[in-house]
Amino acid sequence: MLLGIVGKPNVGKSTFFKAITLADVEIANYPFATIKPNSGVAYVKIKDVAQELGKAANPREGYVQGPFRFVPIQVIDVAGLVPGASEGKGMGNQFLDDLRQADALIHVIDISGSTNEKGESVEPGSYDPKEDIKFLAEELDLWYLGILDKGWSRFARQVQQEKAKIEVALAKQLSGLKVNEEHIEQAIKNTGIDAEKPQDWTPEQLRMLATDLRKQTKPMIIAANKFDTVSGRENYTKIKAEFPNIPLIPVSAESELALREASKASLIDYIPQEKSFNILKAEKLTDRQLAALQFIKEKVMGESDFGTGVQEVLNLAIFSLLKMIAVHPGGASKLEDKDGNTLPDCFLMKDGTTALEFAYKLHTDLGKNFIRAIDVKSKKTVGKDHLLKHLDIIEIVAGR
Repeated sequence: MLLGIVGKPNVGKSTFFKAITLADVEIANYPFATIKPNSGVAYVKIKDVAQELGKAANPREGYVQGPFRFVPIQVIDVAGLVPGASEGKGMGNQFLDDLRQADALIHVIDISGSTNEKGESVEPGSYDPKEDIKFLAEELDLWYLGILDKGWSRFARQVQQEKAKIEVALAKQLSGLKVNEEHIEQAIKNTGIDAEKPQDWTPEQLRMLATDLRKQTKPMIIAANKFDTVSGRENYTKIKAEFPNIPLIPVSAESELALREASKASLIDYIPQEKSFNILKAEKLTDRQLAALQFIKEKVMGESDFGTGVQEVLNLAIFSLLKMIAVHPGGASKLEDKDGNTLPDCFLMKDGTTALEFAYKLHTDLGKNFIRAIDVKSKKTVGKDHLLKHLDIIEIVAGR
């Protein structure tokens, strides 16, 4: 599972990345501070289901904090994008290549309007961040179209002459973008293009196809960074009203980074996505640090339904955009593994995953020799076609 963090230079992408990974990355106030992509591990937040059964999980990967379990995911922060990236402007070519394997994108924008289209600092509120939302989608669509359109006439003629399936041929051509046959079939259905006559597809139809495939294979959520400013709040309200269906989350990456670093130093008790925190060692904080924490509590957390918004973005990307569920392998009679660790593993699976598919995920032999599964929380026996639910604990019973 890989999330790509994208956006113009100088909008807070690297701050967002550092906040979710606490990795040591360069954060600078100039375009293209990020040249090579930063990759790291972030965590989505779920309930610790072991606590429903009177225990606490001991994750092999990730961690438990309070009543929550944090499950690791891979993230990548790529070079900044400017208009014309699909034509190679700025760091465009590198940016796009770095994004190929991403499953979903987090588009970080400067909602305060203090960064122009080139990633240069301007007077807050003087630039309309709505333009960033438009141009990034446009550049991604053109990227897909460029790959799709390369040698199209010859490709379409060969497919039609050989009476090959366009879904199979296109999926092979676009596999580097994580496009499969199902995506192609759905895009053809959505756009109403004649699958039998690819030679007749117009440039407009190819563009429609590229856009549909991009939306399917690189779904995107928008992190409205720097909302904790006057112009940020105004722009967020305006854009949200104009585009109510866009997944737009108010974010303060700088505040989240400050809270996570203070928490790591045991200065505060803070759980990501919560709307408050407790100061543990006020005597070790300067007056300036205390004032900053008070500002975050009142002006950031106090004026948002999502805390700083950062963890909300991660969770929505995984559980809403990608429609994943968290499933734990465990025993109906014993939740511990041979080392005494309670529910050490948790897997992010596609919603609609069956018990048999989960068995194969755990081990090929469990899938091949599957007999039945047990829903540990309900103690019910289920068959191979049983659809798993978010936060299930499942025991696989297999033969030898």
